[in-house]
Amino acid sequence: MTTTAHTGHTTHVNAAAQPGRAEITAHVEHGSHTEHGSHAAHSGGAHAPHDSHALRGRAQEGHDDHAEHGGGAHADHSAHAGHDAGLPGGLRITQDGYTLDLDTTIAEPGRIDFRFRILGPDGSAVTEFDAIHDRELHLIVARRELTGFWHVHPQREADGTWVIQLDLPEAGAYRVFTDIAPRALGRTITLGADLAIAGHYAPQPVPVADRATEVDGYEVRVDGELRTEGDLLTLTVHKNGEPVTDLQPYLAAFGHLVILRAGDLAYVHVHPNGEPGDGITPSGPEVTFHTAVPGPGTYRLFLDFKHNDVVRTAAFTLTTTPQQTHEHQH
Repeated sequence: MTTTAHTGHTTHVNAAAQPGRAEITAHVEHGSHTEHGSHAAHSGGAHAPHDSHALRGRAQEGHDDHAEHGGGAHADHSAHAGHDAGLPGGLRITQDGYTLDLDTTIAEPGRIDFRFRILGPDGSAVTEFDAIHDRELHLIVARRELTGFWHVHPQREADGTWVIQLDLPEAGAYRVFTDIAPRALGRTITLGADLAIAGHYAPQPVPVADRATEVDGYEVRVDGELRTEGDLLTLTVHKNGEPVTDLQPYLAAFGHLVILRAGDLAYVHVHPNGEPGDGITPSGPEVTFHTAVPGPGTYRLFLDFKHNDVVRTAAFTLTTTPQQTHEHQH
């Protein structure tokens, strides 16, 4: 399939942003990254921020340089939950009167100056947001096949326009998500919109289900099941066969987790149980998340973790069936 671009934008992976722009480094998607901070899984909740990530693995996953935050508390998790009961986050471009307005929905492969606004109920650009994990807005870009994933943080200009340079090197269909907490709304919502990168598009299958992956010499495994009623997922990090027991706090957590469902890209973002500095949460090798998914399907999980001052991303594919999602209810 071939698409044509209306605008000539270029994107970049692993490229530094221009002065005044947010900076991103792309990761390759090896397993799923997930950014999570809180104990409850929130579909449509806000993600925790990610910053500089290494480029690793098969798929490209971009992250911008984030400041490290030690044992600070995660953003209020109640703010991440409670978005239109029964409707997963990220499926709508408009919610509660707020609209994700992309400057362009078609771009050329490569580096692009990506710009967008959040429009409020009165149609004007919103400029007042409550911070979610130290950021006013978290931007997630994912290929629809879930073979590429970027979590970055744009900068807001005075007129309410958000700007960041992205590097999306391959043609295809992408989905853009924004986690925001408009001050006037008083809670977090996740908006989503489609983005097409022009050119010859060779669709790829979703990566096959696998509970273990390797990224930059680290072996990461996920244990547990995805269920609609919620359950625990435990991700365990080893390096050279030895457990990693000195994970570093990354935006006030030892890991961040994003979960996307294949087919519709229903979005879940959760944070781990416990937090650095609370006196009870170990710094590895296990990071545990309480997750709940919107229903049966195939899901891609993206986990970000920090060690030796580098944020890496591990990606996994898990499937769940109607029997799995309801068996705990009987």
